[in-house]
Amino acid sequence: PDQTVSRAPTAVQATVWGRVWTVTQPTPGLFKAVRDNNNLNPYGPPARLRTHQAMRAYKAATGCRAIYATMYQNISGEFFAQLDCPAES
Repeated sequence: PDQTVSRAPTAVQATVWGRVWTVTQPTPGLFKAVRDNNNLNPYGPPARLRTHQAMRAYKAATGCRAIYATMYQNISGEFFAQLDCPAES
């Protein structure tokens, strides 16, 4: 039978302050947020700190808050963090 198995993490896009972010979960317990470079267009929304944008992107994409103490950014500008999700009742 024809079957396609995708091992790629599910990506959710969120717009934060006019910028598009993609949030994925590459490994269990760790989330990744990457900002679209807007095709290197110099004319865009006002500059804001990327860390604040990433934190809002995690919240918008997952409904969970990023745990600031676990956040880090690599040389490519990708953010990684563990998230604190509200308990479902």
